[in-house]
Amino acid sequence: MGRMWRCVSTHRFFCILALFFCFAAAHLRAQGVDFNSSGSAVTTFQSNPNSPPNNQQPPSPTQTETDQYRLSRERYQKAVSFSRAGYTLYFISYFLSVVALLLILRLGIAAKFRDIAEAASEKKWIQCLIFVPLLILLTDFLQLPVRVYWHALSLRYQQSIQHWGSWIVDWSKEEALSVGLAALLVFVLTIAMRKSPRRWWFYFWLAALPILFFFFFISPWFIDPLFNHFEPLAKEHPQLVTAIETLTQRAGVPIPRERMFLMKASEKTNAINAYVTGIGASKRVVIWDNTINKTSSDEALFILGHELGHYVLGHIATGFLFFAVSLLLALYVMFRALHWSLDRWGSEWKIHGTEDWAAIAVLLLWLEVLSFISSPIVNGFSRMQEHAADVYGLEVIHGLVPNSEEVAAHGFQVLGELDLSDPNPPAFITFWLYSHPPLAERLVFAHAYDPWSKGKPPKYVK
Repeated sequence: MGRMWRCVSTHRFFCILALFFCFAAAHLRAQGVDFNSSGSAVTTFQSNPNSPPNNQQPPSPTQTETDQYRLSRERYQKAVSFSRAGYTLYFISYFLSVVALLLILRLGIAAKFRDIAEAASEKKWIQCLIFVPLLILLTDFLQLPVRVYWHALSLRYQQSIQHWGSWIVDWSKEEALSVGLAALLVFVLTIAMRKSPRRWWFYFWLAALPILFFFFFISPWFIDPLFNHFEPLAKEHPQLVTAIETLTQRAGVPIPRERMFLMKASEKTNAINAYVTGIGASKRVVIWDNTINKTSSDEALFILGHELGHYVLGHIATGFLFFAVSLLLALYVMFRALHWSLDRWGSEWKIHGTEDWAAIAVLLLWLEVLSFISSPIVNGFSRMQEHAADVYGLEVIHGLVPNSEEVAAHGFQVLGELDLSDPNPPAFITFWLYSHPPLAERLVFAHAYDPWSKGKPPKYVK
């Protein structure tokens, strides 16, 4: 649950602030290369958020079987309440973003920012360095109350332990990175618009893909360490690294020890997680210290087997291709939507044309709309990859870990208890928000998956 809101804000990889980059990069990072993210965030569909969904009573806390996801009554109520609050905040976040951008346009604020930038200099790059930070910082400032409330909620439910000073520092880093990246992309966009008013969407896509690839490539080296502390996994857990090497050898895709990292997540959160990130030389497996501290060695191996599945099955590469195509389609829709919007409201918004700096606010508005509408497709794609990684994780540890199905199921149980995973998310929420299958479904599947006893071949690990 601790990583849910990152899919809405921080995990968008500079969120909506980075304009076109965020549509691909954020969804790429949210598309399922981490172990525990249940969904993008979390709405109260019932009058009493503390009541069990579908009139079900929470199971007895004395039950310890791992064939189903079970929580004590107190933990159950917390999980439901926390999840519903997150669902609500997700939709509120998008609604407020759209309203804020509409007000920025309708009140002429975007046009005012343009006037300030053009009055400062005739050079386009200087205008860009003035206009973009003004727009980005304003839109993010208007979203700040939502971000603050979510962090307060995470503290209240003991998901986060990050004090406010550290949180503000991280938020400031995000702002600096967002503004810099957005300025770069907007400047490239304006060049494409001037060179080809009718084909800028395609030429910008061609230019944006290498930028996207570059930032995703360097992120593990230069960006991720700005927010968390990393160290070689072998430094404190050499035995675990040896066990992981056994897994990688069985998979036929060895991962060097130097690409296995421990993240000191316990400095900021109580959640457990692991993930794969990077491309090519920067690709790596990262496991949180909380995962090692709060799960057994065998459960940690299953989690890492799941991450190994992302590595072996090529999910990062296929994800990049999927969202490259999505970005191209989105840019074309935004191209058409921009002309339609300016034809109807351009004079009211005091925007002189598509090359006007203020038109960036219109594109950002449509980006918000498209990002919201595309969520079911993006998350559906991610859920397929996550299920495949679960299957791979179960298969790769079979025979190496005693009672591997029970180990995996119990690992999901521990994950749910710590992260307050929703015991029974509404079908619509799963469809719209969840980047991973619901945890209860993953647990039941893990407990029941046993092709070997049925004389059937495993799907991935022969």
